Amino acid sequence: MPDEHLIRAGYALGGGDGCIADARRHALAFLDQAEADYPVSVSARTRDLTQLVVSELVTNACKYAPGPVLVELRISARAVDVVVWDSDPTVPAARAADPGRIGQHGLEIVMAVAEDLVVEQQPVGKRITARIPLLDPSAASPGPSL
Repeated sequence: MPDEHLIRAGYALGGGDGCIADARRHALAFLDQAEADYPVSVSARTRDLTQLVVSELVTNACKYAPGPVLVELRISARAVDVVVWDSDPTVPAARAADPGRIGQHGLEIVMAVAEDLVVEQQPVGKRITARIPLLDPSAASPGPSL
């Protein structure tokens, strides 16, 4: 996912209670800082999707991997990248649709809202990067003229 990032921020989460809420707070603070310091505009939709992706990826990391979770947020002129590292080397796979299944829909949610999703095995664990566009894709293409 090559792109020139204007700003990056990284932090470690212990994986305990409050970990997901902390991750969401970090994400919002990061987006606020990016808007204050750089010529980018972050829509409400992008804010919501960034928080959703952070929540889902951090939830999975805390649930399935022992130890800390590392989160890096990056923003460019066109997208926000959410990068989550955990210690479990198992590459997640989206499950088949099952309306009766309760929970375990996180990866499918991330895949549905992210412009791009990359999972990379690391010497220890794995790194998942989800890219969220700053512009609403439906707003980028003009509708039919009347």
